[in-house]
Amino acid sequence: MTTLSHDDARRIALRAQGLLGAPDRRDVTAARWGSPRTESGGVSARGDGGRRAGVRGMLRRLGAVQLDTISVLARSHELVPYARLGAVGRPGIEAAYWSANGHGAPHSFEYWSHAACILPIEEWPHFAFRRRAYRARGHRWHVMQDAARSCAAVLDRLRADGPLTTSELGGGRKGGEWWDWSETKIAVERLLDTGEVVCTERRGWKRVYDLAERAVPADLLHDDLGDTECLRRLVAQAGAAMGVATRADLADYHRLKAGQVDAVIEDSGLVPVEVEGWGRPAWADPAALATPPRGRHRTALLSPFDSLIWDRPRTERIFGFTHRLEAYVPRAKRIHGYFAMPLLAGGKLVGRVDPAREGTTLVARQVSMNGPKAVRPMAEALREAAAWVGCGSIRLERCDDAELAAALRTELVRVSG
Repeated sequence: MTTLSHDDARRIALRAQGLLGAPDRRDVTAARWGSPRTESGGVSARGDGGRRAGVRGMLRRLGAVQLDTISVLARSHELVPYARLGAVGRPGIEAAYWSANGHGAPHSFEYWSHAACILPIEEWPHFAFRRRAYRARGHRWHVMQDAARSCAAVLDRLRADGPLTTSELGGGRKGGEWWDWSETKIAVERLLDTGEVVCTERRGWKRVYDLAERAVPADLLHDDLGDTECLRRLVAQAGAAMGVATRADLADYHRLKAGQVDAVIEDSGLVPVEVEGWGRPAWADPAALATPPRGRHRTALLSPFDSLIWDRPRTERIFGFTHRLEAYVPRAKRIHGYFAMPLLAGGKLVGRVDPAREGTTLVARQVSMNGPKAVRPMAEALREAAAWVGCGSIRLERCDDAELAAALRTELVRVSG
C-alpha cells in the first residue's frame, strides 16, 4: 500500500482541484468559452485541473460548483474559477457555464449535489439514483393541494412557451418569506427534483426551467443506470476531484451516505493509501499518484463554498486551518466576519479577509494573517481581487495584529503603485 506524507496529500489535493500551477495568458483567454483544444475531450490531458480548457474544463474536473445567494466580491460560482484561472471576466464565466447565448446543447445543469450546484451536463445520468429517490419520496417539505394538476400545468406551459422562470410561469412566493412558496413554485421544484424539468441557466439569479426531454442531449437523457452504477461513478469522480480522500470526504462531495460509498468503493478505481497523520483509511486517484504534483501555486482568495474547503473537517486535516461561515451568525458573535474568505498562498491557507465593496473601493473589513510571510500574498490577493471587480482602491479597516496591519498597509501601497 502506498504511504503519502501529509505534504504529499496536500499537494495532490491542490493539483486535483486545479490550484497547483498558475494559468498563463492563453488560459485566461480560453476561459471565456473553453479552449477548442480540449473542449471536446473534457479534462485537459496535461493533468492541470482543466485550466487550458477554461471554465468548462474546470467544471468538468471539479464535477460540481456550488451556488449560493451571497454576493460580496461576486457570487461563489464566479469566485471558484477566479481562484483557479485568475481575473476571468465575470460575463465570460456565466457564458461558459451556461449555453452560448441559448444556442445548442447546454454545457451544464443545476441540481442537488454537495448542495445546489452547477454540474457538467455529462453527469446527468449519474444522478438518476437521486431523481428516483425524490420520485419515491413524493415531496421535500412543501405539499401541494393538487400535485397532478399543478405539475401538468407547468409542463404544458413549458412545452408551449419554452424555457421560463418561476415568475414567468405565474408563481413565486405567496408572502415575503423564502419558504412561503406558491403552488406553481412547489410544482416546478418537484419536477426539477424528479428530472422532468431541468435548470440549464440562471437569469438574474432566477432559475430558468425547461423540459428535460428538450434540453438534455438525447444520448444523456436516460435513467437506465442503476443506483449502484450511479454511486460508483460519483465516488470515482469525487476521488479524482479531490486526489486523495477518506470515506467521509468521498461521501460529502456529492452528499452521499457512508454506506453508499462503502458499497462501491472497491469497484470505483480508487486505490487504498495511507496518509501520514490522517489516522483513518484513505483512497487516491491512481492518476494523482502516477506523477508527483509540482508547479506554481496560485495566490487567491477562496469562497467559503469552494470545493477545496467546503468540507470543514477535511480542511482542518489537510491545512490545519479552521474555517466557519459566519454569515448566519449574529454580528456580535462573529469572529472573522460575515463572509471571511481564506487566503491561499504557497499551497497553504495563511489568513483570511472579510471583504466588502463601497463604490469603487474594496474594503477589507477584517483581516487576519498567520504571520509576516502572509502580508505580501494578502496584499497581492486584495489588489488582484479589487481589479477583477472594478475597484480602484483598497481600504483596510481592521486587522487582529497591529504590526501586521501596518505592514499590510505599506504593502498595499507598494503593490498598487
